Amino acid sequence: MNVPLATPDLDPRTHALDPQARLAEEALRGRLTGGGWQFVTPTPARVGNARLSLRARPDAVSAQVTEALPGEAVEVVLAREDGWAWVRTLHDRYLGWARLEGLTDTPPPAGGALTVTALRGHAYVEPRISRPVVAELCFGARLTRTPGDEAVEDGRRWLPVTLPGGGEGWVQAVTLAPWEEGDPAAFALRFLETPYVWGGRSAWGLDCSGLTQLAYAATGRVLPRDADQQRAFLTPVSAPRRGDLAFFPGHVGILLDERRMIHANATHMRVTVETFGEGEYGERLVGSLLGFGRWPG
Repeated sequence: MNVPLATPDLDPRTHALDPQARLAEEALRGRLTGGGWQFVTPTPARVGNARLSLRARPDAVSAQVTEALPGEAVEVVLAREDGWAWVRTLHDRYLGWARLEGLTDTPPPAGGALTVTALRGHAYVEPRISRPVVAELCFGARLTRTPGDEAVEDGRRWLPVTLPGGGEGWVQAVTLAPWEEGDPAAFALRFLETPYVWGGRSAWGLDCSGLTQLAYAATGRVLPRDADQQRAFLTPVSAPRRGDLAFFPGHVGILLDERRMIHANATHMRVTVETFGEGEYGERLVGSLLGFGRWPG
């Protein structure tokens, strides 16, 4: 995903300012021209039990610009009386409008933090797969281990958890098994055939830069949200290798080798592997290639 800049100096995707309303976050005090600015201090919050859609405007039919995952830390720049909030995701500083009911201001319980490593999963009301689902989970969602004994059902190991938006549930331990592979390309391959969703950040649906951001995050590397931001952040290289990113106008993918790339794309409306120069789409990719980027260092 790629979003054009409104101003070159202060990117409105990551800097909270509304020139028409003359409203800005406190961190921008002294950096804005003219008078009449009202400055607000963001307040901490977390995403509740479901993925939270951040939109371009406070309107349910406006474009989704990104998603915040269950339990992720965010901050509320501005809360409106109509239930909309101007929200920033803290891991990449990305801004969008979201519904307040999808957030909680309750801090996570001390200790016992858990991160979901399954691409998709569920929390259940009881430690049994036939029991009702109480939350839909995805890679990167944050839970808290609830004090108490584990449970074993038909050889399956279950853990009691507190959900980010409140309430308790049970998840299978396999949902939280550590990801030990250090290769972002290998991680991205787990998402093959995942549906394409503009602004998506999970295996329930994602876009091109959502896939690259998640794959790098799985190896402990934090990328910005959008394709152009990722290109500016990475080091340009002329001889690409596996794990580097390939950039196109408004698009990005992860190299599997010098000729193959995995990417979430709207041409196939899913995550696919392409070979540069092979077929009509492969030829188009070669013709629009902007360059390659590698993690710094």
